[in-house]
Amino acid sequence: MTTLLEMRDVHASYGQAQALFGVSFDVKAGEVVTLLGRNGMGRSTAIKCLFGMLPLKSGAIAFGGQPLARLPSHSIARLGLGLVPEGRQVFPNLSVEENLVATARAPRHGQAGLRPWDLERVYRFFPRLRERRGNHGWQLSGGEQQMLAIGRALMTNPRLLVLDEATEGLAPIIRAEIWAALAELKAEGLSQIVIDKNVGALLKFADRHFVLEKGRVVWQGSSDALRAEPGIVQQYMGVS
Repeated sequence: MTTLLEMRDVHASYGQAQALFGVSFDVKAGEVVTLLGRNGMGRSTAIKCLFGMLPLKSGAIAFGGQPLARLPSHSIARLGLGLVPEGRQVFPNLSVEENLVATARAPRHGQAGLRPWDLERVYRFFPRLRERRGNHGWQLSGGEQQMLAIGRALMTNPRLLVLDEATEGLAPIIRAEIWAALAELKAEGLSQIVIDKNVGALLKFADRHFVLEKGRVVWQGSSDALRAEPGIVQQYMGVS
């Protein structure tokens, strides 16, 4: 299986406070990888480094074999990385449809194996967005905003979709819809990095997991391996 993303020995800081200490992980084509851990342990910081929002002190990140460390965020996104940010961050004064087309991008040449995303396909994927297409972002429920944030990222036609706190604060029925949508994307071959606290749901469709503690990867393994070590989740996430 081809390696799509590699993060190797990444160190990063916020001012004088170091946040990452040699973080390494990788994502293969078509694979779903999770970053697990408590809040403040480095998961979102690693994503900021990936997207060029936080400079590296040392280490390397490559996507499709191309180094990312010195590229601006917009150039990184154009390579085929799509972000569903923590807090959704939809444009509140734009309509659903305006949100979707604001950052839309045609597929990159040679994006083999992935069906292209356009407005009509997003509406088929999330029918509720079609129903709300004329509503402004601020008029949507939390679940609808999350669907919109995912749809907006898909409209960039990514090769790797990154979701930071994918289901935080959502009602159980909406969480189930989001998990079903992400599983469908995996079945189509879209690579994903998912940050979330719902380990039970992640175990059902993710391939590998990286647990972060105080800016370091302290455990990594498959879903089967994580099921076999329930103490890992208890120790590093505080849930059973």
